[in-house]
Amino acid sequence: MKPITCPGFKAAGIHAGLKKNNEKDLGLIYSDIPANVAAVFTTNQVKAAPVQLDMERIKTGKCRAIVVNSKNANCCTGERGLQDALAMGRAVSVALKIEEGDVLVASTGVIGSLLPIEKIEAAAPDLVQSLSPQGFMDCAQAMMTTDTVPKLVHRQGELDGKTFNITGLAKGSGMIAPNMATMLCFVCTDVQAEPGTLKTALSTSVGTSLNRIVIDGDTSTNDTTILLANGQSGLSLDDALNIQSFQQVLNDVLITLARELVRDAEGGTKVVTIDVKGAASPEEARKVAETIANSPLVKTAIFGEDANWGRVAAAAGRAGVPFEPERLDIFFDDVQMAAKGLSCGSQAESAATAVLKQPEYTITIDLNVGEGQASVLTCDFSIDYVKINADYRS
Repeated sequence: MKPITCPGFKAAGIHAGLKKNNEKDLGLIYSDIPANVAAVFTTNQVKAAPVQLDMERIKTGKCRAIVVNSKNANCCTGERGLQDALAMGRAVSVALKIEEGDVLVASTGVIGSLLPIEKIEAAAPDLVQSLSPQGFMDCAQAMMTTDTVPKLVHRQGELDGKTFNITGLAKGSGMIAPNMATMLCFVCTDVQAEPGTLKTALSTSVGTSLNRIVIDGDTSTNDTTILLANGQSGLSLDDALNIQSFQQVLNDVLITLARELVRDAEGGTKVVTIDVKGAASPEEARKVAETIANSPLVKTAIFGEDANWGRVAAAAGRAGVPFEPERLDIFFDDVQMAAKGLSCGSQAESAATAVLKQPEYTITIDLNVGEGQASVLTCDFSIDYVKINADYRS
C-alpha cells in the first residue's frame, strides 16, 4: 500500500528511550515552508506543560513543526515541567535550524512524572535526520500509548478544479470524553488559509467529530488538536465556496479519525452510535446522547450483549433535559425495544439479540418533543478495560 503523505510536509518517529523494547516514542511533523496554524486544547483546568506552552505560541498563527512524545504526559510537573517543554521544543528547533517559537510541543502518557528531557534532547538530531515525506506512519506509531494500532487518514478534495490534500493522525484509547480527551490529533493540509479561517474550520469539525466520542468519561489534561496549512498546492481558502469544500473534507478526516479512536478503545469490543432525536433543540439532544454514552451501566450492558433498554431510559432521564417518559421510544438498530415508555416485550428482546452481537450498531432514542437531533459515538466497558487501567503505571 502506498505510504500516506501530504505535499510540503515531512514526518518522523523514532525510539528515544522513553518506552521499552525499542518502541517508537518520539515523533515530529515538519512543514518545508512556513505554515499557518490553528489549534484547540483540553478544557480540563489541569493542563499539561506542553498545552500551556502551545496555547501561548499558537497566538502568532505561525508554526513549522510539531514534536510529540509518548509514555510521559509532562503534567503536574510544576516549573520544571514548563522548562522541559521549552527544552523539548528548543532541541528540535536547533536541529531544524528554525525559530524556537515555530515549534509546538505535545506529550501523552503518565501524569505526575518528570519528563526524561535529556533523552529527548539527545534524540532530537536523529529525529530530524529521520524526517521523510513518507514518515507519517512512523510519527503515528510514536504517539501511541495504550493504542493497539496507529490512526492515520489521508483525503483529497478539489478547489477551482485542482486537487488539495489533508492528512490527519491521532492517538488515544482511554480518558476520552468531550471535550476531546487524552487525544492528540495533528492535521496537515497544502491549502493556503489565514489562521482565523483555519480556527473556524477546525472548531466546526471538532464539534461534530472528536467532541462527539466517549470511551470512559474522563477528560484528559493533554488533549491537543492542531491544524497546519502551508499553501504548497497554491490553492487558497479565499471565498465561501472554497471554505465549504475544504470544510467537508476536513470533517471527513476528523470523523474518520474519531471512529478509529473508538474502535481502538481500551478493552473495547463494540462501537455504538447513540442517536437522540425528537428533542426540543440539538443542544438538548446532545446532552441526552452524552449522558447515555457516558453511563457505566449502559456501557457494561453493551459489553454483556444485554438488551437492557431500561438503562438507556434511566440515563436519558438524568440528563437534565425535560421530556415526557410516556412518549419515549427506544430502538436497537431497527428493533423497537420501548414504545411510549413501555416495553415492546420478549419478542423484541429476542430480535435484539442479533443486533447486540454485532461489533457496531446504533441505539436510537426518540423523545418525541421537537426536531432536535444529535449523535455521539461510544463503546463498551469490558473486563480488559479494568485490567489495562489497573496496570497502567506498571
